[in-house]
Amino acid sequence: MLRMMGRCLIVILLISVVILITAAHVNVRLVGGHSRCAGRVEVLHRGQWGTVCDDFWDLKDAAVVCRELDCGEPVDALYNAHFGQGSGPIWMSYVMCMGSESTLKNCGSLGWDKRNCDHSKVAGVICSEVRLVGGSRCSGRLEILHDQTWMSVCDAVFDQQDAEVVCRELDCGAPVQVLGAAAFDKGDTQMWTQEIQCRGNESQIHLCPTSTSHENNCSHEHNIGLLCTDIRNVRLVNGTNYCAGRVEVLHRGQWGTVCGAGWDLADAAVVCRELDCGEPVDAMGDDHFGLGSGPILIKNAMCNGSESTLKKCGSMQSSVHDECLDKSAQVICSEVRLVGGSRCSGRLEILHDQTWMSVCDAVFDQQDAEVVCRELDCGAPVQVLGAAAFGKGDTQMWTQEIQCRGNESQIHLCPTSTSHENNCSHDSNIGLVCADNMKVRLVGGNSSCAGRVEIHHRGQWGTVCQEDWDMTEAGVVCRELGCGEPIDALGSAHFGQGSGPIWTRIMLCTGSE
Repeated sequence: MLRMMGRCLIVILLISVVILITAAHVNVRLVGGHSRCAGRVEVLHRGQWGTVCDDFWDLKDAAVVCRELDCGEPVDALYNAHFGQGSGPIWMSYVMCMGSESTLKNCGSLGWDKRNCDHSKVAGVICSEVRLVGGSRCSGRLEILHDQTWMSVCDAVFDQQDAEVVCRELDCGAPVQVLGAAAFDKGDTQMWTQEIQCRGNESQIHLCPTSTSHENNCSHEHNIGLLCTDIRNVRLVNGTNYCAGRVEVLHRGQWGTVCGAGWDLADAAVVCRELDCGEPVDAMGDDHFGLGSGPILIKNAMCNGSESTLKKCGSMQSSVHDECLDKSAQVICSEVRLVGGSRCSGRLEILHDQTWMSVCDAVFDQQDAEVVCRELDCGAPVQVLGAAAFGKGDTQMWTQEIQCRGNESQIHLCPTSTSHENNCSHDSNIGLVCADNMKVRLVGGNSSCAGRVEIHHRGQWGTVCQEDWDMTEAGVVCRELGCGEPIDALGSAHFGQGSGPIWTRIMLCTGSE
């Protein structure tokens, strides 16, 4: 229930209706930067250029602008009139792009000339002026944007220091290999023949000096290609293991933190998925694993839980900077998962040294099963199955004996010992079926379809705060319980206060969950 309701996709915060801008002819430009691909965002409406308010402005919005201008990938989404305030009207406010739109006009917003900010809060964008083509996100033929034209680069004018900068600018880690001789095809662009002279520590290629090259014979046969490491851009720091800790993200070569304000299980789910760490167990917005010392790179993350990376989630500019000073996003991911069945049934795998391992049926018992089902929020164990009931899999085998008492909240809290079972193979993989208990209930009413809303999380029932609670959220609950349509959405503890923790403080559903 927490994954379904705890963070329904935010499309409304301070406004009641989000509308789409549908003007027939809308142009966008970047003003006040070092090139046409960096600057203050301005849009053309009714024959006049105006700015965009930075409320809700994030990398998804920046990605649309960069795409519309054919400026590569977004490097930064900037706030607070970074490139100057501009002088025209503020045409757009509360822009909320999904990131896939072809133009900024196709993104949701308040509407034209409807704003809640002044010129000190206009949005800016920096797009990358390099891209890798013909490979993956972090590998391919190098192209540089020059005078509004993408150009291939001659292998004679590019070296390892230049590669360091390109990989950093694209958030792709370090260079693995610099390839000449058109390793990623010849392409059909013009040729860039100036010699690039990076020191290797620059954040963007346009900051590197260039000089006229003596190589006059460059052709597409000499296109440079590049392989970067494509490292993960998120990590968990200061926890008990790789899958627990303070959330840090890598941006333009620097690690920074994520503000804990509004951080929830949907955001945590994306981090756990990105790190291949199973399901989220807890999402904290405090200093549980420390506050960190780097810059706060993401404020008010707004994931719907299905994104592949944290950087693909929406976010918003925090209106009160102080709210982030003592709040840093923290995550605990599960170190167990069930594979080959449903959410709460399947072949058991345990994460050890960043590797998922199958478990031998000889080292696992009912008490261990109690803990696994509890950790996955799946109720009680129904059946423990040996003999590879859910398939053999192809992972390494975990052969240590797990010695849970049965009341632990996570499997990593259980002691282990060396097993005498040396003959474990994939034919002996353990499987597990948990009850998958209902995660929402109505308590204190005159039937199972009326009452105080309670949700089940980490083995305990708790309540939901009434803030922003309305018929949309009530409709999701009624649907989940098979109770038809909602009649009323009540607050003020109408059915009693309950005694458990308040698991969810703000519920913002779209109604389709």
